[in-house]
Amino acid sequence: MARLSISHLKKSYGDFIAVDDVDIAIADGEFLVLLGPSGCGKTTTLRMIAGFIPPTAGSITIGERDVTALPPWKRHCGLVFQSYALFPHMTVAQNVAFGLEMHKVPQAERGPRVAEALRLVRLTGFDDRYPRQLSGGQQQRVALARALAMQPQVLLLDEPLSNLDAKLRLEVRVEIRELQRKLGLTTIMVTHDQEEALTMADRLVVMEKGQVRQVGTQRELYEKPADRFVAGFIGRSAFLDGEVTAPGRFRTAGGLDMVCAAAAKPGPATLALRPERIAVGGEADGLPNRFTAKVEHASYLGALLDIQVALDEHDRMLLQIPNRPGLTEPQPDESITIGWAEDAGLVYPRGA
Repeated sequence: MARLSISHLKKSYGDFIAVDDVDIAIADGEFLVLLGPSGCGKTTTLRMIAGFIPPTAGSITIGERDVTALPPWKRHCGLVFQSYALFPHMTVAQNVAFGLEMHKVPQAERGPRVAEALRLVRLTGFDDRYPRQLSGGQQQRVALARALAMQPQVLLLDEPLSNLDAKLRLEVRVEIRELQRKLGLTTIMVTHDQEEALTMADRLVVMEKGQVRQVGTQRELYEKPADRFVAGFIGRSAFLDGEVTAPGRFRTAGGLDMVCAAAAKPGPATLALRPERIAVGGEADGLPNRFTAKVEHASYLGALLDIQVALDEHDRMLLQIPNRPGLTEPQPDESITIGWAEDAGLVYPRGA
């Protein structure tokens, strides 16, 4: 295990800044996930930690060592690539032993370390198979075993589940998380998949355009997103543009007045509401914000109904209703009553 600190890390390519002044501290044994849309800088950050990309500025410290200028093989990091990067002409055991050979680990030590790594990922007995004889999930485990055989201080995972089908992803992400907890291994994973990140992380780092927008636990990011981008990227939100007219009061662009505890400083703003905080039908009775809305679209999602509604020609919202026996989807153009409490929404200054 090792602490890992990233200080003022920056990477630019000419005038393009891929990573911009990133500061992150990762504790011993922590599972940290870098999350964000494609092109946000998360993979570039991971590859700078691994040593494959030199930073333009800033520093990277693992334990007590500044590794910023060290080559990858001197950083004590294990990296699992998105494509697994297995050698097709090598057996499972040879693939797992490859890094040990490159580091000139004595032959007598290699066998036990390979066997232990394969045991950890539940591939004992697969030593003589080739990658083409394995399923996608098994190939992913071989790549993980290869990284673990190096006994790294830090494990780096670059979209490790992206090549697996949906069912297998669910299984493998649980396996990786359980193994990481068992070993107490400091781990950083890159993904763009929200559910994957929320399931696996101790803390998440949300990135956009090379910058860190917020760092926190799943609950912190979902319930107290720092800005509109995080509110829209973590989970789903309905956004209503308008203005704060007075403390506790918000008016939409369409002229609807609302009571909102989060509304403070008057001025242009955006109100964000989580779909599950919006009541429908009789459940909206007595709530301070109660409106009639027109259904535009409804989707049956098994456990939930997703309903897109229009309050007026300017303001639209997404609702989610738990599925119950006998519940039917509302039809387009049907009018329904919706409502929410005064503390249900968050308010962000326009442009934040």
